[in-house]
Amino acid sequence: MAQLRGVGIGLGVAQGPVARMAEPLPAPSDAASTLTPEEELARVREAVAAVARELEERGSRAGGMAREVLEAQAMMAEDPTLDAEVQTRVNAGKTAEFAVHDAFASFRDTLAAMGGYLGERAADLDDVAQRVIARLRGLPAPGVPDPGHPFVLVAKDLAPADTALLDLDKVLALVTTEGGPTSHTAILAREKSIPAVVGVAGAEDLVDGDTVIVDAAKGVVTTDPTPDELAQAQHRADARAAAASAPVTPGALKDGTRVPLLANLGKPSGAAEAVELGAEGVGLFRTEFLFLSATQAPTVEEQTKAYTELLQAFPGKKVVVRTLDAGADKPLAFLNDAHEDNPALGLRGLRALRASEDILREQLTALANADAATEADLWVMAPMVSTVEETRYFVTLAKEYGIKTAGVMVEVPSAALMADRVLEIADFASIGTNDLTQYTMAADRLLGSVASFQDPWHPAVLRLIKATTDGGKANGKPVGICGEAAADPLLAVALVGMGATTLSMAPTALADVRASLLQYDLADAQRIAQAALAADDAASARAAAQAAAQHAA
Repeated sequence: MAQLRGVGIGLGVAQGPVARMAEPLPAPSDAASTLTPEEELARVREAVAAVARELEERGSRAGGMAREVLEAQAMMAEDPTLDAEVQTRVNAGKTAEFAVHDAFASFRDTLAAMGGYLGERAADLDDVAQRVIARLRGLPAPGVPDPGHPFVLVAKDLAPADTALLDLDKVLALVTTEGGPTSHTAILAREKSIPAVVGVAGAEDLVDGDTVIVDAAKGVVTTDPTPDELAQAQHRADARAAAASAPVTPGALKDGTRVPLLANLGKPSGAAEAVELGAEGVGLFRTEFLFLSATQAPTVEEQTKAYTELLQAFPGKKVVVRTLDAGADKPLAFLNDAHEDNPALGLRGLRALRASEDILREQLTALANADAATEADLWVMAPMVSTVEETRYFVTLAKEYGIKTAGVMVEVPSAALMADRVLEIADFASIGTNDLTQYTMAADRLLGSVASFQDPWHPAVLRLIKATTDGGKANGKPVGICGEAAADPLLAVALVGMGATTLSMAPTALADVRASLLQYDLADAQRIAQAALAADDAASARAAAQAAAQHAA
């Protein structure tokens, strides 16, 4: 028996035989084509179109975040620039397979050099190229294996197209050698409630058919487990399933301290599921869906309709809407089309909205209209606020449009360090732990090579969270958490111990976090928080919190 350690996603535990992802297809040879350039180009375009339609179909069936990711991959496959690059190579006498391999690789390298969102898309491009080449060769598309029985999937990492349609009757758990807590694999594992441990050193040595236990709560993969260990893991899995099917209750600690559990949503259509899973409101509604696929900003009427649909699903409940967060990983030509060498540190979030203030004013108008037409408790916040002056600007403008509760997101260390002054002005703050971790640790949250730094358990990040909640207490203002950290069941307890007043997460994470909170009282949560804050690094902070939690239990 051996234990391999990584970053666990959720509280799940599962056991079963390993099935490894197939190795990528070998690169095509650079042999001269025996077909005419016209024939080779026709082959490429048929294969690209077929792959794009398959990705779109997968996305349509998967829905949710997966749909957006897969539709973006389909658009990438049919990018005119890529088509031109392929055509150049085909005209030079290359085969369709080599032209696709070489052109996509060149485009991938260009994207990777850009970093940020576009750098992350480079890995997606590899997946698209593999699918096109497989079709050209008449081979099955690379992806998840099908051994004919339930299995634990082990991979270097998973492409969105693979993760989107995992058969939940077959895939018991996910283990990856790369990736971090905010990787595509981690986010989609949370969305689909699949136990996962990512960034597992040594997982590359697991062999097909090996029986393993995947313990997401502990971040451990146990190889060659004993019968007793298998029985204990099954008991925990059964207990967790029973807890998930128990009647939904409001979020609270064991001593009755209320901790409202809210949902992160990207479209109004997700509201019904969130309510069914026990969301007590919305802690983060991302408005980008109205803008990202558009060539121009949506009208006030279009926005009003969407916001009204959302608010109607939560009568009498808090709904926190984030104004457009564009730039960096979400570029919009009509908002900011200027080239930036480092867009993550450029004109994004509120900075971009101030540069195109008419878009912000129209959005505030639509939100005020929707608020007037519904009975929800609307809160509106600005993204990427970094100064007290920006806070004053946004709150003043929001109040001008009749927004009753106006706040800011704390994603930049400067806002956390100035939280006492920021929250003199703002009605509330919500901490986006994904970006706060990225900027604190100088580690691109979408870049796999620095995934180990992208961990919200790092004491530097926790201290900034504590500084923000302290600023809230000093001013009598609420401070919530809406980043991925809130979906980590033990970290959620620590965040409450630091003073977080609400937690917002993907709806599928609500049951685990609700169950976790009920195991501890406020004094326990504060001790767990202090243990983590006193550590030197993320791993020791997590371990110290686990030790404190076991003592409390």
